[in-house]
Amino acid sequence: MTKPAFATHEVFNQSPPFEDVDLFTLDAPLVAAVAANGGADATSELSEFGKHWGSAAMAARGRLANENTPKLRTFDSRGNRRDEIEFHPSYHELMAHSAHAGVHNSTWTADGRPAGAPSEVVRATRFYIASQVETGHLCPITMTRASIAALATQPDLLAKVMPVISQAAYDPTFAPYWTKRGMTLGMGMTEKQGGTDVRANMTRAERTGDGYRITGHKWFMSAPMCDAFLVLAQAEGGLTCFFMPRFAPDGSVNAIQFQRLKDKLGNRSNASSEVEFIGAHATPVGEEGKGIRTIIQMVQLTRQDCAIASAGLMRSGLAHALHHTRHRSVFQKHLADQPLMRAVLADMALHVEATVALVMRLCRAFDRTPSDAREAAYMRLLTPAIKYWVCKSAPPFLYEAMECLGGNGYVEEGILARHYRESPVNAIWEGSGNVMCLDVLRALSREADAALAVLRELAEETQGLPGAGEAVAFIGQTFRRPDSERVARLAVEKLALLAAAAALSKAAPRSAELFAATRLAANHTAMYGAVDLANDDVRVLLERALP
Repeated sequence: MTKPAFATHEVFNQSPPFEDVDLFTLDAPLVAAVAANGGADATSELSEFGKHWGSAAMAARGRLANENTPKLRTFDSRGNRRDEIEFHPSYHELMAHSAHAGVHNSTWTADGRPAGAPSEVVRATRFYIASQVETGHLCPITMTRASIAALATQPDLLAKVMPVISQAAYDPTFAPYWTKRGMTLGMGMTEKQGGTDVRANMTRAERTGDGYRITGHKWFMSAPMCDAFLVLAQAEGGLTCFFMPRFAPDGSVNAIQFQRLKDKLGNRSNASSEVEFIGAHATPVGEEGKGIRTIIQMVQLTRQDCAIASAGLMRSGLAHALHHTRHRSVFQKHLADQPLMRAVLADMALHVEATVALVMRLCRAFDRTPSDAREAAYMRLLTPAIKYWVCKSAPPFLYEAMECLGGNGYVEEGILARHYRESPVNAIWEGSGNVMCLDVLRALSREADAALAVLRELAEETQGLPGAGEAVAFIGQTFRRPDSERVARLAVEKLALLAAAAALSKAAPRSAELFAATRLAANHTAMYGAVDLANDDVRVLLERALP
């Protein structure tokens, strides 16, 4: 009997899903960077985490959480004001898995002190891996972790909330935080008229018998489903940081009225909101008038996570590009064996190697800052520079990764379209590119000797690498110019590149030479693959990127 003709055909020459893999062990540059920065003893636990987050089940949760976006439920069925955010179950599952692994609290002890080395490096590795699967849910995760740094300026308040934050649990119930088995914290800084210029904030704080009452608005309130928020408001003594819980001390819903959820380009699984405070209860964090100084303790850590997440997105883009091109044949060869494609992939792999080495080196600085003045200076100078370079690198990188998959990369069924839409946000949130450059200039002016010592150390670590000496001289000369602000982007990018080469020199010396030759000794082109790497170097880079 003749088989009937079908409109469809047998599917072949398509890559299988990149799932059920160990996202840690398969990533040799990550393993090397973790070891180079003190985290080698955590290899086994990180491999378990990598297997779990590399599973098909976690990939499905990430997809579902983004396809089923959060919804604002302003009132309940009886007309009571509630302002709850409703999520797909997959979002809650992602939150639970991250919280169970301590991604929201493992860099702190149970009483809110820094946990010490290598907690930052190990936790960053988990954050880096999780961001490859679903980045949106990590917004409340990172803010919860970072808020502890600000709350430390108010020890009595920290003592109240830390027993709940320190739990390796996620509790999504809409209830007062002190009744829950776990909690998350968000942040509200910017207003319509001010944006980055938070000194222009108009939200007012009036002292009452049981704390303060806050009246005003926030144009961006991050993660409105959280149990409490750190917000800035004008008190008698000036701009002050406040702790604003979702429920007032008497157990009633606090007067926090969400106006709408932001319809964002990416970051779709995560809720961001516009909000009004109608005399909302809050308690101060730190001194009146010192709000920026207080909340900047939190912002330093969220900036660190922006860089880690962007690095993770690029790593995922590279892994999916490599996986696809190794299975896809064209012109009688696998795509990954075509010379032009190999040049593109190797150049991309080199960029990711440098990026992960750099962010892990930064995390080592965060680990050691409490006890090492040199590491503290590195952290203060390099955090904004690293955020600037890594986060602004991500969108063009992910575009290139999409192109490696052709049309398959551009459709929503695949993960790369989501990564591409997600990638711009980290360069915008927690301080845009220009703000990061200004922060580098501020660190240089306030701590000139410490910053100079950091630059000398980078010069020593990159001694002999192509173009490193010239880069050091350029950075020094540019920052000393009277118009240094106008050309700050030039110097900050060069500073980040130099720091990346230095970090790579510890984790992967040959990669450091290649990176310096293509990024310091020469200006890297806007297109990946427009470099001249030896065939052996291409082979090694690709094998390290994905065995």
